[in-house]
Amino acid sequence: MTWLITGGTGFIGSHVVRAMTRAGERVVVYDDGSAGVASRVPADVPRVTGSTLDRDLLDRTIAEHGVTGVVHLAARKQVGESVEQPLRYYRENVGGLGTLLEAVAAAGIGRFVFSSSAAVYGLPDVPLVTESTPCLPLSPYGETKLAGEWLVRAAGRAHGISTACLRYFNVAGAAVPELADTGVFNVVPMVFEKLTQGEPPRIFGDDYPTPDGTCVRDYIHVEDLADAHLAAARWVTGRDTAEDLTVNIGRGEGVSVRALIDLITEVAGYPDVAPVVVPRRAGDPASVVASAELIRKELDWSAVRGVREMVESAWEGWCLRYPEARRR
Repeated sequence: MTWLITGGTGFIGSHVVRAMTRAGERVVVYDDGSAGVASRVPADVPRVTGSTLDRDLLDRTIAEHGVTGVVHLAARKQVGESVEQPLRYYRENVGGLGTLLEAVAAAGIGRFVFSSSAAVYGLPDVPLVTESTPCLPLSPYGETKLAGEWLVRAAGRAHGISTACLRYFNVAGAAVPELADTGVFNVVPMVFEKLTQGEPPRIFGDDYPTPDGTCVRDYIHVEDLADAHLAAARWVTGRDTAEDLTVNIGRGEGVSVRALIDLITEVAGYPDVAPVVVPRRAGDPASVVASAELIRKELDWSAVRGVREMVESAWEGWCLRYPEARRR
């Protein structure tokens, strides 16, 4: 097997490359270089720079490297940006996926793993979000992920491709500091940034119907997420006929924003810095926690790393980039 991993220089993609190569899989990274870090990819892993909209380059890459399966992670992924640039998001996330699937079908590749998102659910009003919870995305980003799932499954049925769509919840942590997230778009690096700047972290609303009044979310360690991709790749490989699977990737446990910030300030050595409460952000649901039963049943996979491990590993990665953040 040789796996084409699109978006393999990104935060999540580089962890998937690491997990799959450590498991003995051959991989080729395909990335346009717009958001990732090239040094995250080991020197002995082939890397092709290009867009998923470039059909000619995709065809050549697949043929030259003997690709037999695809893990597709390349996508634009910022909710706010998607509201401002919906045409770009649909072009790159849906159009790029369509071009990639055309190349996959033309080459007779029968295995495809798609990086989706819990954003497909929108604002689910349920204690645990299952794969049958209605999908009502609230942003163009979430819409492109849901449309991507439809396209993946339809192409799989039409062209005999076994497919798996993985709906991520909130991702944090790092396998090693060098692979840490370089973006400041999620709550953990956002808190790190505030602490580094000498400012208190912010809590957006503390009057939600939750135990401590702050939003509750499900967090998954990026290493666990990468292991789930490996399990999904093996699942699509083991199908005798084309089948499809859609699963949540989470821990099935909620953590409040206040509890998470308290843990972050403890781990980072800033226990004296208290968060400040500011008004709610529009569209934030009170609680979003995954049901992880289906992936446990179908892939025999469960998350094994906890929230403290996520925070500690993410902090080491942050301090590698910003040594001044570490208190002496």
